[in-house]
Amino acid sequence: MLYERQKCLLALVDALGGSVATTDLQKLLFLWTQADEEPLYDFVPYKGGAFSFTSYADKRKLVEKGLLLDEPSTWILTSQGRAALAKATGPRARAKAFAAKAPKLRGAELVALTYRRHPFFATRSEIAQELLAAEPHALAQIEAARPPPGTPGVVTLGYEGRSLESYLVILMKSGVTLLCDVRRNPVSRRYGFARSTLSKGCENVGIRYEHLPELGIASAERQGLDDQADYDALFEIYERQSLPLQGAALGRIAGWVREGHRVALTCFERLPHQCHRHCVAESLEREHGSTFTPFHL
Repeated sequence: MLYERQKCLLALVDALGGSVATTDLQKLLFLWTQADEEPLYDFVPYKGGAFSFTSYADKRKLVEKGLLLDEPSTWILTSQGRAALAKATGPRARAKAFAAKAPKLRGAELVALTYRRHPFFATRSEIAQELLAAEPHALAQIEAARPPPGTPGVVTLGYEGRSLESYLVILMKSGVTLLCDVRRNPVSRRYGFARSTLSKGCENVGIRYEHLPELGIASAERQGLDDQADYDALFEIYERQSLPLQGAALGRIAGWVREGHRVALTCFERLPHQCHRHCVAESLEREHGSTFTPFHL
């Protein structure tokens, strides 16, 4: 069984002739998503421009299913892939409509086009200066789109309901330089948020990743939370019994801020008052002053 976005990914390869260079596919997929009210994939600024980690994870799954060939430099639809699209009329129609009006440029010219149209996604590019050497205005737009350095301090962010890419973009635009994972067990069924993938994603966009499991709450203690009163009762116990024992971990966070980092405390829940990260942030504020007053992203 395929997700809708995976069907659309296959349909796009098909609409582009069944074989597409990796860079071209990534940039055309990006342009498709930017025109969509409900994007199939989110993207981050990366060394070659806009990039979707999730699309590559989907490619690996499609290769495993025999729907794409295992070619690193090209996306090639197999006969099984075409067969899988036979009943996917919606994705095929959407992909054909996009392909009909998509830019005909390829290679460096297509990359440069995405930089001009969407300068924020070129802010970490390693090739922008070369591609746009004769276009100072375009380079100036990229520089203007670069998020300003964040002031040292503490923010918090939950990943519930977010893609890895949208989550990383929030961190980047907020000037975060260090992500502090306060989950007891950093595992997740949601792509991108297990420790290994999340730390790599952070590294790829210039954010340092640290994990302080001692600040987490055991999963067994987080069962049966039906309303805010249940969360409040859990956090009251956490603040009274667990947090006072974690002076060393809290001290590490305070040290990172004093080194000049803008630290994001992260866990699962989207709402901070339903996550223990707000307890950690408030403890830091009480112990270390207004520099640590948290901002919840």
